[in-house]
Amino acid sequence: MFEGEERSVDLAKYIISEQCTVRDAAAHFGVSKSTVHKDVTQKLKRTNPVLHKKVKSVLDKNKAERHLRGGEATRIKYLSLHNK
Repeated sequence: MFEGEERSVDLAKYIISEQCTVRDAAAHFGVSKSTVHKDVTQKLKRTNPVLHKKVKSVLDKNKAERHLRGGEATRIKYLSLHNK
């Protein structure tokens, strides 16, 4: 395994098993979001195409849902401001 390949696989397995976001995986592993994204999109595509395809489906789902998470966060923010 080359440097970072093991981390790429670990990140991908974590994202798939937890159905989590890049941000969540970055916090869990103590690396930047950019590192997670590069590892699971670019490096993994070259080294483990099967795992890359699985993690890509989770990332695509997260991308499609992100406007919902953002909208919910904004709603909660303004509800808390209104209730103070």
